[in-house]
Amino acid sequence: MAWNEPGGGNNQQDPWSGGGGRRPSGNGGDNGGNNRGGGNNQGPPDLDEALKKFQDKINRLFGGRGKRGGAGGGDGSGGGKRNPFVLPLLVVIVAAVVWAGSGFHLIDQSERGVVFRFGKYTTTLNPGLHWNPPIVDQVENVNVTSIRSANQTDSMLTSDENIVRVSVSTQYVVSDAHAFLVNVKEPEMTLQNAMDSALRQEVGNMKLQQILTTGRDRLGQRVFDRLSAYMEAYGTGLRLQTVNVESTAPPDQVQNAFDDVIRAREERQRSINQANAYSQAVVLEAKGQKQRLVEEAQGYKAAAVADATGQTNRFNSLLGEYQQAPKVTRERLYLETISQVLSQTPKALVDLGDSSAVTVLPLNQMQAGGNGSSDATKMSMQQLEQISREVVDHMNSSNSQQQTRSSSLREGR
Repeated sequence: MAWNEPGGGNNQQDPWSGGGGRRPSGNGGDNGGNNRGGGNNQGPPDLDEALKKFQDKINRLFGGRGKRGGAGGGDGSGGGKRNPFVLPLLVVIVAAVVWAGSGFHLIDQSERGVVFRFGKYTTTLNPGLHWNPPIVDQVENVNVTSIRSANQTDSMLTSDENIVRVSVSTQYVVSDAHAFLVNVKEPEMTLQNAMDSALRQEVGNMKLQQILTTGRDRLGQRVFDRLSAYMEAYGTGLRLQTVNVESTAPPDQVQNAFDDVIRAREERQRSINQANAYSQAVVLEAKGQKQRLVEEAQGYKAAAVADATGQTNRFNSLLGEYQQAPKVTRERLYLETISQVLSQTPKALVDLGDSSAVTVLPLNQMQAGGNGSSDATKMSMQQLEQISREVVDHMNSSNSQQQTRSSSLREGR
């Protein structure tokens, strides 16, 4: 049987008792209290009794008299009259404490707090612990460090009346929490619409070929500048970080035709590159030949100048010698010139003295015969001896003829 079941009599035991049952109050008990058995093993005080004691203390605090128990454990009321404003005042105090405690709030490092007092903007709170009167002030926390993003993908018309599909993404942060909450009703939706407008404006100012190839970076920069100007003019409190052109492509229906055009353009560029490479090679070779000819001409010029300078110096030196000994110098120059001229001919001229006849010796044939065998060398020597005898005989006959001629002349006189 449970300790608090009806009909238990004095055997009812609560969980806090030391085994003794609840006993009725006697003469030795406190007024209005119940004695519990078990000596030091007493249970917790009765809840009703604790509330009564607390109410008595409040009554005494506000000038009333607390209740005191009469003889035999009966409760009696004091002679004082209870104050009817005690309970409402107590409620007001408790409500004020709760109201004041609920006004403390903590703003994170990545946030800013925008305070509205009765709906009107008052101030912007920095990170830290702050207190604002509840109900009077309303604090809106705005994250100003997280990077937010927005995307835009749509088909639009270019300046050369072609359709292109462009996909753009942008990253932005909240730079002004007050403007973000107050100036525009939906700033992020405003950013989305402004990005669509800026993108269409810039794509409409460019040609399709530029958008698909080399103009993507320029398109992104133009959209960034225009969209930043829009956000500043609207006062949305947003600051752009980057604008990226994710992709640019023609419509799906003409994708194959565009691919063929791109391949033809790449082939054209490849041919141009090959022609440029060949042109550069030919030009470099021609420049090399030109440089070689220039250097050869400069070398010939230097040699000619040096030779002329040497000839001039030689002539000047000969002039000095000629002025000192004209006859000797003239004879020496004559002999050097004759030696130089006759050394170039393969024939030998033999002067026979006073006679006008000149004998020519074929030294070239003799030298050619001397290059053969030993027999040919002997024959050439024999031929040379024979020629020498013929020359001597010819000289002797010439002398005898001259003598005969002179004697006949004398006889004829």
